[in-house]
Amino acid sequence: MAILEALIGPLTAIIDKVIPDKDAREKAKFELIKLQGTQEMEMIEARLSAIVAEANSTDPWTSRARPSFLYVMYAMILWAIPMGLIAAAEPQMAQSIASGMNAYLGGLPEPLYALFGTGYLGYTVARQWGKVKGVER
Repeated sequence: MAILEALIGPLTAIIDKVIPDKDAREKAKFELIKLQGTQEMEMIEARLSAIVAEANSTDPWTSRARPSFLYVMYAMILWAIPMGLIAAAEPQMAQSIASGMNAYLGGLPEPLYALFGTGYLGYTVARQWGKVKGVER
């Protein structure tokens, strides 16, 4: 229930800032409180608890997911340097490497990209939420 209370508090603060009309604001808060006991809110709480547990994990594979992803992105960007040198020396080889990489990345199924993006976004949001709440540094 702590996650639920932690979720409703920020949502009511957002409602206060976003909805200028006092009556509409109170109605939105009332709807949020009504939602508190529903199955949908329980599902949201279950999802958030899993995300928060993952973000608080001491497992290095879990806790270093975001930095590791950034390192992979940096490596891909820095790969442009040797590719530029290869292109200067052997333009056809550089073209073949680039075509092969495009074919490989294009061959990955779209749901895999969606799954990765959703998981990465959820992890990032949970980390940010933990920092805002003061749970994480």
